[in-house]
Amino acid sequence: MIEPDAILLETERMYFRQFRAEDGRLLFELDSDPEVMRFISKGRPTPLAKIQNETVPRILKYYCQSPPQGFWAAQLRQTDEFIGWFSLLPGKISPEETELGYRLKRGVWNRGLATEGVQALVENAFNKWGYEKISAHTMAANLASRRVMEKAGLAFEREFFYDLDTAHDWIEEAERRAVRYSVVRDKG
Repeated sequence: MIEPDAILLETERMYFRQFRAEDGRLLFELDSDPEVMRFISKGRPTPLAKIQNETVPRILKYYCQSPPQGFWAAQLRQTDEFIGWFSLLPGKISPEETELGYRLKRGVWNRGLATEGVQALVENAFNKWGYEKISAHTMAANLASRRVMEKAGLAFEREFFYDLDTAHDWIEEAERRAVRYSVVRDKG
């Protein structure tokens, strides 16, 4: 049973809950699918030890932030199945913006769940938590992720190249080509 205070928000088909220390295996399974990781690590999985020793502790540190920041496990309301995560993180470019992220299991792709989750986070970020700007980025070739951003109301802002430190071993410049989308809070 999930503690009610661990649930960030609910949508029609999902709820977002705080991760727990024992959720490393769920993240490992998600990151072990080469298609899920295609635009993140060229399909290579994240090692379980790294997830348990680095990723999960980093995720858990976010939950003391207000307004809410961090990563939340996305679960189907009907079955409680873990399907991935959504995140709101401090903006790297400007403190006035928040960076949105998401990663879902391939088995739930093309069902509108990513769009549903992004829309819910953006709505809550603006109307409930007072954020001013939400941005997101992806590889330019990741057309599915770009469609999610567009359907959720984020607008294309610019194209850029991930630097070599961020891109790890994406050696060729074309592979590092990325796009940034954003939306600002309507103050009207």
